Amino acid sequence: MSVGDEVPEFRRPSLDAPTDTDGWRRALTSGGAVQRSAEGHLYALLLRVARGEVRRRAPSLPFSGPELDDIAHQAAGDAVVGILRRLHEFRGDSRFTTWAYTFAIFEVSSKVGRHFWQQPTVSLDASGWDRLPDRLGISPEEAGAARDLLAALQEAIDTLLTRRQREVLLEVVVRGVPLDALAVARKTTRGALYKTLFDARRKLRGYLVTHHYLDDDEGVT
Repeated sequence: MSVGDEVPEFRRPSLDAPTDTDGWRRALTSGGAVQRSAEGHLYALLLRVARGEVRRRAPSLPFSGPELDDIAHQAAGDAVVGILRRLHEFRGDSRFTTWAYTFAIFEVSSKVGRHFWQQPTVSLDASGWDRLPDRLGISPEEAGAARDLLAALQEAIDTLLTRRQREVLLEVVVRGVPLDALAVARKTTRGALYKTLFDARRKLRGYLVTHHYLDDDEGVT
C-alpha cells in the first residue's frame, strides 16, 4: 500500500479496550462484536504510535501536512491487518501492546521508503554538493579554505565508489533518507546499508587524506 491507497476500515469501538496481554489475545480472536471493538481500539492505539513516528521523521521528509497524516492512517490500518494475520506467532515475551507497536513503526518505515523510492533517481545539484562536506563531517573552515575540495570529493565519489555505495551515500547523507526506510525500499537490512555507507565514507576519507585535502585524523568518519 502506498500513499493515496484505501485505508482498511475498523469500526468505532463499542466496548472497553482490553487491559492486559491475555485480554487483547482473547478479544482479537473471539469474533463478533467483541473482536470488532478490540480491532477498533487497536487501530486507534496504533494510529497514535504511527503519528508519533511520522512526526519524528517529518524534518527529513520531502512532504508534509495531510500526506503525513495519510501515511499514519495507512500504517495503522495495515499494522492491524498484519497483527491479526500473525497473532498466532505472538509468544508473550513482551506486552502485547509493545509487540503491536513494532508493526506500526515498521509500516511507517515501509511507506516512507516506498515514497522515497517513487521519486526520481538521486543526483547532486550545486546546492547538494555544497551541503555534502558538512554532511560528511568536514568542517566549514576546511571546506571554505579549499574550494577545490568539492571537486576532489566529486571525483572520488564518481571514480572510487561502487554504484551501490554512491546511491546509498547520496540517499542517506544528502537527501536524509532514514536507513530503515531505505532498507525497506531496497529489500535489505539496516546493518547491510550501514556497512555500505561506512565503506563509502572510509574510501572518501582515504582519498582526501592521500591527496592532502584533509589531515589524517580529520574529515570523513
